[in-house]
Amino acid sequence: MKGLTLSVGSRRSRCVCDRFRVRVRRGWSRSSPRPWVGYPEGMVATKAPEDAYTAEPFVPERGGLPALRRAAAECRGCPLHRDATQTVFGDGNKDARVMLVGEQPGDQEDRQGKPFVGPAGRLLDRALEEAGIDPSEAYVTNAVKHFKFTQAEPRKRRIHKAPTLREMTACGPWLAAELAVVEPELIVVLGATAGKALLGSSFRVTQVRGTVLEEEIHGRPERLVPTVHPSSVLRADDREAAYRGLLSDLKVAARVLA
Repeated sequence: MKGLTLSVGSRRSRCVCDRFRVRVRRGWSRSSPRPWVGYPEGMVATKAPEDAYTAEPFVPERGGLPALRRAAAECRGCPLHRDATQTVFGDGNKDARVMLVGEQPGDQEDRQGKPFVGPAGRLLDRALEEAGIDPSEAYVTNAVKHFKFTQAEPRKRRIHKAPTLREMTACGPWLAAELAVVEPELIVVLGATAGKALLGSSFRVTQVRGTVLEEEIHGRPERLVPTVHPSSVLRADDREAAYRGLLSDLKVAARVLA
């Protein structure tokens, strides 16, 4: 602290330090991000928050989606925030019956700050409408809230890179908070990464796509319909066949909501 001189081991130094610690603890409200609360025992306070690999200290306890969105903008729960333009939080109807969970933001989402606004998002909206699900009535989000990418040179195109299980786990408290607020009747799992984030590392989308699963997710019983991520349709050699597969899975979801 600037201007503060302490004689090590003196009674006066211990009192001053004790008062300083009290001011630090009391300076954070319960609805604000809590950058030190929840760190593992013995973690040094001067370490960067992302070293803990958990968003939990940043998640507010009340305030609904607006409070979550504001807090997520300041999340430093893992190193992905360093290179991303901004946090891309979930968006949509807070009373949605269906929540669609993807992997992570893409290039356009990272720039615009909203999920599924790029080519994959437009394809998803089209498939939802054809399946009988109104996109405007859904809530869309991602398992990871920051864009992870590789880039050979500063002016070169940013290439998507899949998040690790550790990064997905670090971001899990945000997804848990969204589920608790929205309370959807059904979760549509978009792709392998979202499935692993919700259902564990053994998840294989090809084995369970288009089926209705009943699992406990973040302490809540949920119904889920897994399918492929719409970006995989755009990359497919036979795009029409891949699209028909996605549409078929979404029709299963529509029947569950009927």
